Parts: sequence; structure tokens; C-alpha cells
Amino acid sequence: MTAARTGPVPILMYHSVAHSPAKAAFGLSVSPDAFADQMELLAELGCTPVTTAQLAHAWRTAGALPRRPVLITFDDGYEGVHRHALPVLAKYGFASTLFVSTGWLRGAYDEGGALDTMLDWDQVRELARGGCEIGGHSHSHPQMDQLGDERLWFETLRCKEILTDELGRRPVSFAYPYGYSSRRVRRTVRSAGFAQALAVGNALAERRQGPYALERVTVRRTTGIDEFERLVVGTGRDIARTFAGDRVLTKGYAVVRGAKRAGRRLGGD
Repeated sequence: MTAARTGPVPILMYHSVAHSPAKAAFGLSVSPDAFADQMELLAELGCTPVTTAQLAHAWRTAGALPRRPVLITFDDGYEGVHRHALPVLAKYGFASTLFVSTGWLRGAYDEGGALDTMLDWDQVRELARGGCEIGGHSHSHPQMDQLGDERLWFETLRCKEILTDELGRRPVSFAYPYGYSSRRVRRTVRSAGFAQALAVGNALAERRQGPYALERVTVRRTTGIDEFERLVVGTGRDIARTFAGDRVLTKGYAVVRGAKRAGRRLGGD
């Protein structure tokens, strides 16, 4: 570990790791070979993966971080994270964070709606034993900023309760489904007992973003190894150029989503 580090940190956002993912999950998947190559590059670059909890704690307390920290995060809870990613992470001794939607995982709480084959709870526990932090990602993966207060609280608290029951410890990190949040959503996540939360943003994470709005960069099926290296060692400007098209779409969609929320408030929702 080095002295306290407050500079930008890349938080990589993965979803499915699979040879032949379902069509709905394809774009946000990576192949097992690509994932292995990316982890090999992290090792060659001298990166040290840390968990979401470790990063947030270090920034909250001015604690120490490695010289070149990086976060490896997975959203939703796809089965390929256990089948394909876990052996590679174990090979390098890499920490990671898995954010699960508890109503999508296979087992007693399965409410359907998942885009592909999901983890079961034994696999989640094995990931946890292998050094993967398990965090919350809501219960049924809704657009949380579009929910009424009662449903928003249910989605957040139910996820936390199930994870606590299944893993024997309370989760402390959360990731917003689709990356969507608002001041009300962030306040609810904090009130439910989560200490930090991740958005998307396609930008480097910085301490000034605050513990409930840390940004990540998306790793896709189309992310080549050169682009991946830019995500890890590039500047904020490099990453902004990489995701320029995404930012235009995101801003436009934010206007639409804001209008929808305003309409519901006027309608008494």
C-alpha cells in the first residue's frame, strides 16, 4: 500500500462473461478469452484490484491504496462470472465486486425477468470465499429513479435483507441498475445502510463525486485490448473521447426521463 491517494481511479463495469450470451445480454457481455486477456494486461501494467468497499473506505478515511488501484465490478449476477471470471481472478489473486439483483438469481427468491442464465446462491457464496465483495443491485432490477417511494424502499431493503440472510453479513456497497439514480434514490440507499454506491457515467471515479455517485467505465463485447488499456491508464479526456457518443445519448435520455418523473408527480404518483 502507498500513502493516501485521492486521484482518479478506473472502476471497470462488466456484466456477462460468456461465449454465447443471450441476445439481450450480448452487447454488455465479454468473451471469456477477452476477459482473460484483459486481466493479464492489468497484471502486466502493475495494477492492484481492490473492492468497492476498500476504495470507499480509503477515500473516506484518507487511508492507503495501492500505487495503481483499479476496481473490477460485475452487475446483475450472470452465471458466467462464476464459470469463466472466477478462475481468472483467482489466478492473479485479484479482488472484485459483484452486484447482484436478488430477484434474478436462481433459487427461492427468483422472480423472473433475468436476461440470461444467472448465478445460484451456492455460486455467489463461492465467489465471496474467493475474494469477491458481494453488493446490492436492487431486488428486481428496476429503473430506481422512476419508482414511487414505497417501491423504492422495498427494492433497496429487500435486496439487503436477502444478501444478509444468504451470506451471513450485511452488504455495504450498492450499484444502481442501469446507472440511474437521483438525490432521492441515493438518500434511500444510504438510509438502507449501504455505505457507498456506484453509478456508470463512463468516467474515472474521483473522491469529489461522493461515496454515493462514484462513476464507472463500461467494458463491452466490442472493447478491444487497446481501448481497454485506455480505460485503465488513460486520462479523463481520453475516456471522454472514447464514450463521446454515449454521453450525447445519455444527456438526451436524461431529459426524457426527467419529463416522465415530472408527469408522474403532476398525476399524483
